[in-house]
Amino acid sequence: MRDKVVVITGGTSGIGQVAAEQLAGMGARIVLVARSPARAEPTLARLRQAGPGVAHAAHYADLSSIAETRRVAAEIAVAEPRIDVLVNNAGALFNSRALSPDGLEMTFAVNHMAYFVLTQGLLHRLITSAPARIVSTASRAHVGAKLDFDDLQMTKGFSGFAAYGRSKLANILFTRELARRLDGTKVTANCLHPGFVATRFGDASGGLVQTIMPLAKLFALSPEKGAETIVYLASSPEVASRTGLYFSSRRPVAPSPEGQDDAAAARLWAESERIAAAVA
Repeated sequence: MRDKVVVITGGTSGIGQVAAEQLAGMGARIVLVARSPARAEPTLARLRQAGPGVAHAAHYADLSSIAETRRVAAEIAVAEPRIDVLVNNAGALFNSRALSPDGLEMTFAVNHMAYFVLTQGLLHRLITSAPARIVSTASRAHVGAKLDFDDLQMTKGFSGFAAYGRSKLANILFTRELARRLDGTKVTANCLHPGFVATRFGDASGGLVQTIMPLAKLFALSPEKGAETIVYLASSPEVASRTGLYFSSRRPVAPSPEGQDDAAAARLWAESERIAAAVA
């Protein structure tokens, strides 16, 4: 990964931070997308230790906002002459239904639309830097989920776990359609299940989820173990030409039948374009 540029969201804690540090240790220059300098600066200090003599950087945005995500993508595209890897990793689980600045259900906004808008904003730079890779963190939580295209924002009934599962299904369908659209560009797109990992995930979700998370995490994987597949997909020559796949434990596995629905993938892409276009 020497001299490679890796843009990563959700890189200031948990598996994202571990992945960023490991990739930095392999020689990559890391570009963080973070919420604030207070969150990014400690991680930048760790990156400088892992990968000394490299100008690791951070850009700041609220990824629940389409306008903010679009702005930070444009800033990074101007600042970086090349991007070798984009890691879409930021995500959250919300126990209660909340709305993003654009009026979207927050889980859908953070876990899906941020991936979609940031990737769109950096796509030209990735293509001109090819061979390049796009890695998106999904989850086995997608199993059993199904997108309701008549109610993507879950106005008719909300469950935090259901919203999370749908958003992770959206990550898989997004990857599937993205890979199809990138055919012939030498830019690959893959997604992964990191496992259930002991991180800050869910700690501020509220309600029952926040209550049970500390107990559940006693049985969880370490962040180092959870980051393995991200690092593998971002760096390994073994997957240099593999695309459109869903990985777990560094192996491609079949997602749920809903995660293999090409018509749903195309429809989600069209809906995501429509939603993003509605925000000036």
